[in-house]
Amino acid sequence: MASKIKKGDKVVVLTGRSKGKTGEVLSVNPSDNLAIVQGVNVVKRHTRPTQTSEGGIIEKEASIHLSNIAHLDPKDDKPTRVGFKDVDGRKVRYAKRSGVVID
Repeated sequence: MASKIKKGDKVVVLTGRSKGKTGEVLSVNPSDNLAIVQGVNVVKRHTRPTQTSEGGIIEKEASIHLSNIAHLDPKDDKPTRVGFKDVDGRKVRYAKRSGVVID
């Protein structure tokens, strides 16, 4: 099945500690249904020093389940569901809220 959320999409968080925050998808893991969103679900990670980086407490984005995020409608920046339709012989994603083609 084709993925409804891809790298580079603008999304909003629906539930959890980061509810209401928006950001861009940095990476998607479709086999585990997880995504990493920029500036969302930030956690502190205690790291030990290595040759390439110094240790300490760093903040990084943790993964979030795909069911907890939704696309932002390109027309009005509100959460929308995503559907698929055939345009000029190719399968494209579109926002169900406004009908605008996403890609």
